[in-house]
Amino acid sequence: MEQKRIQPLARDAMAYVLAGGRGSRLKELTDRRAKPAVYFGGKARIIDFALSNALNSGIRRIGVATQYKAHSLIRHLQRGWNFFRPERNESFDILPASQRVSETQWYEGTADAVYQNIDIIEDYGVEYMVILAGDHIYKMDYELMLQQHVDSGAQVTIGCLEVPRMEATGFGVMHVDEKDEIIAFVEKPADPPGIPGNPEMALASMGIYVFHTKFLMDLLRRDAADPTSSRDFGKDIIPYIVQHGKAVAHRFTASCVRSDFEREAYWRDVGTVDAYWQANIDLTHITPELDIYDSSWPIWTFAEIKPPAKFVHDDENRRGSAISSLVSGDCIISGSTLHRSLLFTGVRANSYSRLDGAVVLPNVMIGRHAQLRNVVIDRGVVIPEGLVVGEDPELDAKHFRRSENGICLITQNMIDKLEL
Repeated sequence: MEQKRIQPLARDAMAYVLAGGRGSRLKELTDRRAKPAVYFGGKARIIDFALSNALNSGIRRIGVATQYKAHSLIRHLQRGWNFFRPERNESFDILPASQRVSETQWYEGTADAVYQNIDIIEDYGVEYMVILAGDHIYKMDYELMLQQHVDSGAQVTIGCLEVPRMEATGFGVMHVDEKDEIIAFVEKPADPPGIPGNPEMALASMGIYVFHTKFLMDLLRRDAADPTSSRDFGKDIIPYIVQHGKAVAHRFTASCVRSDFEREAYWRDVGTVDAYWQANIDLTHITPELDIYDSSWPIWTFAEIKPPAKFVHDDENRRGSAISSLVSGDCIISGSTLHRSLLFTGVRANSYSRLDGAVVLPNVMIGRHAQLRNVVIDRGVVIPEGLVVGEDPELDAKHFRRSENGICLITQNMIDKLEL
């Protein structure tokens, strides 16, 4: 007779978030911060989605491996995620690359970022490891993935997205059989394998892996002893299991969390300026594809103590107003007009300025008469009076980072170089 589970599997699991990546395609947005620390959605950081998924799934032991320009990320984690209590069998470890294994060795790959902290992981005695990428926007219940992992007897279970086959060329792609067991793992294939029964779609890796802890630790030690390994999950660990063991795909649609207002399974890699702008602006829609107002699955973050947003002046052409926009606390819209824009905390928009399609990071000052369209403005930028962006593509490209889709990224360094 099979023994019934007394408690959720998540309570005997550790979430290990890989948050060391730079995210170079976000250009100047990651000059001073790692990609997981980039702001998103008015209040949060990108990493808050993976961490919130773990917390909401019932996981109470979390580790975050950091490396590239980690100060902004570590400061955010210390401020916003410091509520775990050891006496409740909870833990939250920030694990910077600190040459713990070798005096000359930083994290050499995603697998090495786990291997170098084996002693910390084993000390907790958890039965399962949930390895997560810290740089994607999505809502997912990892408990359901853990249940599939145990029920299938897999050695690794890999979270997968169903994507149109020829759009999967930039992903690691799973070639699966009818039972979703993985036959082959192909990194960025030119001709991705289709899904059985649905050949026009492919299964792309989400960078989410579930292992039994002991199996993973043994595998990481074997990999560390291999001088030819690149110490990477996608390049080394997963292909080894596919060849020598049992790897199973877990479809995101089986565990994605959706409110009544979300029609599709939502997952975004906001790794380019265009994708980052689009995902933030999408939140201004009447019914956005991502519901950040769903209180049953909250996105936890550092909640700053700030006064409410304020809108002042009611004169013709000088009316503090916002249409189809998100405005965070401590913003003052002083005779400025916002349309389809998202403002983070502490923005000041002064009289006669207009923002249309603007993603404005915290503590930005918008000068009078500025006209800004389809822009991302980095934290702390002071926009001079009368600046016009979004009307002359050639002029914009001369002074700012202009994307393929015409989105202008504005930093203080770019403003300082303007000849006004």
